[in-house]
Amino acid sequence: MASSCSRALRHHACKSSRILRIHLQNSWPNRSFALNSAADQQPAVSSLEEIVIPKKKTWSKEAVLQALASTVNRDPTASDYRFQDDPYLAPRTSLDFKLFSLSQESGRNAANYFINKYPNYFQKDYAHPHIPCLMPETLEAQIEEASEAALAERVQLRKVKAAVDLYDQLLQAGTSVSLDVTNELLELICFYGDRDPAQENVPEQRTEETPQEDVQDEPQTKRGRGPRASDLLKAPWKEDNNAERIFAHLSEPNTRSYSALIRGMVKYGAYSKAFSTYTDLLNHRLTADVHIFNALIAAAPEAQEKYNEKWELIVDLLKQMAEQKVKPNLLTFNAVLKALRRCGALGKSQAFPVISEMKALNIDPSLASYSHVLSIFYKIGAPVQGQKDILQEVMYEVSGKSFTSQDPDDAQFFITAMRICLDTKDIEQAYRVHELLGVGENWRLMGNDSRQNIYYARFFSLLCLMEQVDVVMKWYRDLIPSVYYPSSNVMTDLLRALDTESRLELIPQIWRDIKTLGHGNRQKLVEDLLALMARETHSQQVQDSLADCALDIKSMYSTGDRGKVLMSWTAGSLSNVISVLLAAHRRSAAWETLKLFKTHNRVPSADLLNRFLTCVKESGDVDQAVELVKISAGFCLPDTHTLIQRIQQEFQLSEQHKSILSDLEIQTFNSD
Repeated sequence: MASSCSRALRHHACKSSRILRIHLQNSWPNRSFALNSAADQQPAVSSLEEIVIPKKKTWSKEAVLQALASTVNRDPTASDYRFQDDPYLAPRTSLDFKLFSLSQESGRNAANYFINKYPNYFQKDYAHPHIPCLMPETLEAQIEEASEAALAERVQLRKVKAAVDLYDQLLQAGTSVSLDVTNELLELICFYGDRDPAQENVPEQRTEETPQEDVQDEPQTKRGRGPRASDLLKAPWKEDNNAERIFAHLSEPNTRSYSALIRGMVKYGAYSKAFSTYTDLLNHRLTADVHIFNALIAAAPEAQEKYNEKWELIVDLLKQMAEQKVKPNLLTFNAVLKALRRCGALGKSQAFPVISEMKALNIDPSLASYSHVLSIFYKIGAPVQGQKDILQEVMYEVSGKSFTSQDPDDAQFFITAMRICLDTKDIEQAYRVHELLGVGENWRLMGNDSRQNIYYARFFSLLCLMEQVDVVMKWYRDLIPSVYYPSSNVMTDLLRALDTESRLELIPQIWRDIKTLGHGNRQKLVEDLLALMARETHSQQVQDSLADCALDIKSMYSTGDRGKVLMSWTAGSLSNVISVLLAAHRRSAAWETLKLFKTHNRVPSADLLNRFLTCVKESGDVDQAVELVKISAGFCLPDTHTLIQRIQQEFQLSEQHKSILSDLEIQTFNSD
């Protein structure tokens, strides 16, 4: 029995092997597939190419971690990954998120500072494999004597002033410095603007400028990070600085020398001097490199005033590149597209020819390229009618593709695309932009926390404007607060979405989130919430939940720590709280709130007092009705006489009540 089963199994395996081999040979006739077994001894077909299946696969050391990470999706209920080591300190508001992020960064900077300040105490390397960022860096120069090697070491350590001083010492001593080391020194000086860079590990608070692009949408500043390259633009190019002085000492400067000097001039705003230096390069019969042309193209909008003159200068530079046989790269075309943003309507006619030229040269556009194209056609604050097709074409080009960082402006694409989606009210393209964010590692190109907040704020505002409430709430639970802490303006957009579809039963839940997110003391947001709650009457269950929410809001109108007033009562907010309480038949709580009008010098409306009187009539409380008239008379309201007449007609009054009302009526008549 066992032998017959074994023979049948071998026969089935051999038959399957022959069928697979025949199928593969029919599909790829030029290849042979070595699948012959002992039972299948047919000769293999000779071929020009063979497929060799390796016996062993070599995996990287992180392969297991990468495989495990690919099986886990983002948990929308969890905090940001940076705070998962200490769930107790997980931030719950946008202010806490900023504070804790800065605290973590400050702690890392402090740790790096001490590691690099006292490296002799941190010699043991416990990490396997080796992690360079956890070990001390060499920040102090090891070569003390004046030599070219010492100069190269100081350049590598980015010590600008020390390198310049050592260079001067070598010249005074008659020691020649090679052209390569001098060029490295020039590049260092021009990059940092002839001053020492701020140390990244010094534990001090510094400010960071907002992104230069789309600056109208990012007026706020962000603190606590090291200075960016854009921050260095504050320092202008100084006349006769060390870069120009060292360049003048060169007997035969080469293209690299001119490249460092020209890029430094463009970076620090000396545009006319950069073009004159380029002219000097041509006079010395040298050929410029691609970096020089990229810098000059970026400086072209600043060198000319009229749109056509700017474009003519750019075209002239491109022609000179062709004459000097300098092949453009991605940054060249990105510089052209970025310059076209400053050329008005001329940029719209030249943007797509530039993209076509890139593809003709087999240069794939980056996200920065498409970001510049979108910025050319969709100006901030300009009308966008009839321009949706440009966004659709761009999204058609980038959808489903995974990008890597190739240009500093790559991080501008997502917030620019989402701004256009919000301006054009195009929810379909917004979904495509957000879908692109999840392809590969495109999420790394979103930029810093400030850019991410801008992106999600625009996306969620568009959802609130265009989608149904159920869809909005689905995104709300998925994004907040795991990846985004909304501002009070975004929460106002959410309230408007609830108002549009009359889903006010969700307001208590939204109010709890508003408090959790730290917006419970925002006066305008709270007043909008109260006005929405008091506008309509709902079922008793909904009214009870709204009344609980109103009482919770009432508790927020108090003094905070050190006597600081969080919010101040207005007549409208008091009236709305009372209206919600009366709709829920909580007359005692409404009566206590009514007393706050006098406490905070606010005047109730006649409509509110009439509705309050109607509620009192249902209970038949004559004493409270008379007290209500006293409150109205105390504020000298003109409708006090109307309230007195209603009480006299609708209530059974005692002689004492009639006497009080008569006196109030005379008092009201005399005041009139």
